[in-house]
This record gives sequence, structure tokens and C-alpha cells, in this order.
Amino acid sequence: MGSNEINCIKKGSNDRDKKKISVVISGWPAVGKTTIAENIAKDFNLKLWNGGDILKMMAFERGYSSSLNHDWWDTEEAINFMRERNNDPNFDREVDNRLIRLVNNGNVVITSYTLPWISDATVNFWLQGSVENRAKRLAMRDNISVMEAKKIILRRDNENKLIYKRIYNFSFGEKLDVFDFALNTDLLSLECLVDLSKRIVKSILSS
Repeated sequence: MGSNEINCIKKGSNDRDKKKISVVISGWPAVGKTTIAENIAKDFNLKLWNGGDILKMMAFERGYSSSLNHDWWDTEEAINFMRERNNDPNFDREVDNRLIRLVNNGNVVITSYTLPWISDATVNFWLQGSVENRAKRLAMRDNISVMEAKKIILRRDNENKLIYKRIYNFSFGEKLDVFDFALNTDLLSLECLVDLSKRIVKSILSS
């Protein structure tokens, strides 16, 4: 891909101050959101936030003592928290309200399941990936079997669909017209997707 091929963002299509850019990356669990977000944050000096981390902090505030561990979502304690969360939509609304404020302040890149539908970020990315490939990525990351990772992936997918349909009445993963760019992680390596997403952000900043 030539260096000028993505230099085609219409000038004036986004009137926000360059210094206030906000990038939101959404997609299915274990699809590579955090990897891409970390690289964008590093290259463009943006603050990195994760909706899941804020939710885990709220869990910690409610007495879930292990909730700040990296792989906490795969534990029995997290499953118990999810039961509590499912009965109280205020958990997710509070997380999203905090993230919306961050989007409005700018200079951030955020991984979030919901923000593209409920906030006004500068650019929204959607990452698509098959259950099989996401399970392999999760298995490698958390040092578990692919079969166990697939079970976790399917459970998370189903939980996301149910939770966000109930709270916000949108079909997660199905209605993608809120996104500016959709990237298929099954077709390109994560390295290529990182490079492509950074080129896009650079073009927006320079438009």
C-alpha cells in the first residue's frame, strides 16, 4: 500500500480540533482491540482507556477482590459479578457515562463495546473475527486450551448481545452503520491491521 493511498479523507468532513481527536475501537471479545488501541495510543500520544477495566474497577469497589487481574473475566468470581451486573443495568450505564466524558474531552483511544452507538467519537473502528480465530488468540494469551477458550468466547458473545440489547436496544455485532471503518482480522495479520489503522488516524489528523 502506497504512502498516499489513504490520504483521501475529505477536508472539512470533521471539524473537530486535531488536538481533541477521540478514537473508539469496538468488536467481538478477543479480536485484537487492545493491541490496535495500544499502538494507536503510543504513536499519537493519546491516553488509552478500556471499558472493561473501568467495569473491573467498579467490581473492585463492590468487593470483588481479584477484579484488577488481567484475566479476571475468565474466573468464577467474574461469572458471579456478571450475574449481579445483569440484574443492574446501572453498572454498564455508569461505565459508559465515564467513557462518554472521556470521548468528549478528546486525546483518547478507547476500546469499548458500546461507545460507537452512544457517543460522538472522531472515528469508530469495528474489528470482525471468527470464533475460531478469536479462540486461538485467547488460548495463546491466557495459556488455556482452544476448546476452553472457545467456550469463553461463545459465552461472552452471548452475554454482550443480551446485555446491550436490554440496556440500549441495539444488536451488538449486527448493525454496523455507526462505524467509520470495519476491519476483518481473519483476512489480515494483526500487524497489518495495526499499520492500516494508524495510517487512517494519521490521515484524519492531517486532513
